Amino acid sequence: MDFSIPQDIADYLVVLDQFIEDKIKPLEQKDDNIRFFDHRREWARTDFENQGLPRKEWEALLGEARRLADEAGHLRYGLPKEYGGQNGSNLAMAIIREHLARKGLGLHNDLQNEHSIVGNMPQILMLRDFAREDQKHLATAALEGKFRATFGLTEPNHGSDATHMETRAVRHKKDGKDGWLINGEKMWITGMHHASHMMCFARTSGEDGDARGITCLLVPADDPGIEIIEYMWTFNMPTDHPRLTIKDVWVPESAVFGPPEGGLALAQHFVHENRIRQAASSVGAAMFCIDSSIDYANTRAPFGKKLSTNQAIQFPIVELMSEAEMLRLLIFKTAWEMDQMSKPEVAIKLSDKVSMCNYRANRLCCNAADRAMQIHGGMGYSRHTPFEHIYRHHRRYRITEGSEEIQMRKVAGHIFGFMGAQKHGQPKGEKDAKGKSTEPTDFAVR
Repeated sequence: MDFSIPQDIADYLVVLDQFIEDKIKPLEQKDDNIRFFDHRREWARTDFENQGLPRKEWEALLGEARRLADEAGHLRYGLPKEYGGQNGSNLAMAIIREHLARKGLGLHNDLQNEHSIVGNMPQILMLRDFAREDQKHLATAALEGKFRATFGLTEPNHGSDATHMETRAVRHKKDGKDGWLINGEKMWITGMHHASHMMCFARTSGEDGDARGITCLLVPADDPGIEIIEYMWTFNMPTDHPRLTIKDVWVPESAVFGPPEGGLALAQHFVHENRIRQAASSVGAAMFCIDSSIDYANTRAPFGKKLSTNQAIQFPIVELMSEAEMLRLLIFKTAWEMDQMSKPEVAIKLSDKVSMCNYRANRLCCNAADRAMQIHGGMGYSRHTPFEHIYRHHRRYRITEGSEEIQMRKVAGHIFGFMGAQKHGQPKGEKDAKGKSTEPTDFAVR
């Protein structure tokens, strides 16, 4: 068994580091752009007088960084060559994401905005794999920034239990055209402030709890029947996550995206790839906190001796470092295994491992940031160090990337044979009194 990073990926990390030094760092320092990353970051990024939305200058800076990365051939690295990518593997993307996050806060990789010089673009592959012929152009339009679709799954009363959504779409003719009339509510619909469309999930048949009967409909974001009620202010600002209502919004039959009645397949389409990459980012951010704590403990000398001589400092770092090393190996191993399998095989054989990686990595990052604050003392508590920002941001992933509890239920389902490889090819699992499956659903709360 060879646990070394493949040479081509190791070489690419060097290329990325040089690109960051040559192009991204100068942009980060230009025109006081460092205000978006130093102690002023939350205030510089947030337009508190405009519903807490991101400031235009902040989003423009992210856009310029992405433009430079795309121009250099890095942004689309993980995409297929047909979209200008390099067919980056799951292993490569995991290694890259960990590497970039371990560098700390910066324009090269700002996870609060899912921004990176090496992009994670699940929507492009979703458009490729589910679009009808007359919708195929949307993938190219998305890469050009002309088609910007939000993911309208979560509702005020339903997050992980997406099969119980209350938004309804019924068949309705308008001006002689077949179409759908949509009514309901949605919440945490990230990016609505600059979206061109919303991928609106609505029940079109079936009953609450049925996975089948939910359809995805492409709805213009500026439809007058969509009303933004409020943007939800969060632990880490700015926010672009609104609660909204959908009242008598009509779309033509051509707005159906993906399999009719099988829209939840879209929600699960890229979940494993997303989660393994996000787990790698969390480990990278955790390692940044650990590395910073070690450096500080080796230089800070209260009472005439370095902090690092105290076991009260040493042992918590030992615990965090041990978990980080174990997780790092499991993440890279799982990502490598994903590259050897088809999507259906990954769902059957590796879904539990992906969940293990993700929920443990997110928890590790929060613990590492908290410990870094403690070791750094008063400065650790201040915004002049990045740990509070890392903690507040990564705390969200313990909920939004599929809550810890949902992911642990998935792992348990594999262990006890209700899901995964043990169940594959065997009679279906438990049913409730109404004949509905009791297996846990697995959707991110967004």
